[in-house]
Amino acid sequence: MLIILPASFIISLWKAPFKSKLEWLLDLLVTTALIVWLFQAGNWSWVGYYVRFLWLALLIVTIIYSWKKVSNLPFTIKYSVNQKFSIGIYIILILIFGTYNALVLKSYTVAEKGIELSFPLKNGTYYVGQGGNQVLMNYHQAYPGQKYALDILKLNTFGTRASGLYPEELNNYQIYADILYSPCNGKVVDIQNDLPDLPPPKSNPENPAGNHVALACENYDATIILAHMQKGSVAVAKGEKVTAGQILGKVGNSGNTSEPHLHIHAEKDGKGVPITFNDRFLVRNSLVR
Repeated sequence: MLIILPASFIISLWKAPFKSKLEWLLDLLVTTALIVWLFQAGNWSWVGYYVRFLWLALLIVTIIYSWKKVSNLPFTIKYSVNQKFSIGIYIILILIFGTYNALVLKSYTVAEKGIELSFPLKNGTYYVGQGGNQVLMNYHQAYPGQKYALDILKLNTFGTRASGLYPEELNNYQIYADILYSPCNGKVVDIQNDLPDLPPPKSNPENPAGNHVALACENYDATIILAHMQKGSVAVAKGEKVTAGQILGKVGNSGNTSEPHLHIHAEKDGKGVPITFNDRFLVRNSLVR
């Protein structure tokens, strides 16, 4: 979807034999709305984070080129039935992709005050695969206890999360075995440390969090959960006091997970609470270096 869909719309804008400026404008609005939506909401860690900027550049070039082709056309003409049908389709698509973009914009803000944490990973470029205040950007929003949860991956030089599209070998994922650090001062309230790391796409839905550490952070009446950790890597014990930056363990692929990543969320009374890092509310496609 992140390659074929934008390519087909850009090619259409580039090559379509428009008869009027109105047809060109509607095609332009559809193509722009689609690419802006994918730019924000697509999970670009699969094909390369920086590819998203290539589509923006190609869109600008295509707009300039196609405008030169239609600049002398009339704004409207007497349209045939087929042309009127096409115009109707354009309008429907503008409404659809426009709505998607409006929902994506909503994901960037949150009314509730967030819990300020230290980012729990170091030494790399980390990518938010799921995050934000809207289901289109963060599927966790559909689950009250995990609302505002983040799924965090790590990118290589090419902006992808793994060597290969969807490898079974865990070491091919950039984030696998990265050290996890405590995001706050607090107390360990729960751990799990003996569940196996599973090769993708296998998962363990009976133990959703997999190996994990749950923390009660100082000054916050909420529990912070870091999930899907590597078997045997948990370096703290239940009841232990921890300080921000203390090693908790390593990223793994245990529990109900599709591939190695860090899942982190804050929960209070069964409901998710927003979390921020350096006052940033992270959403899908956010980077932390």
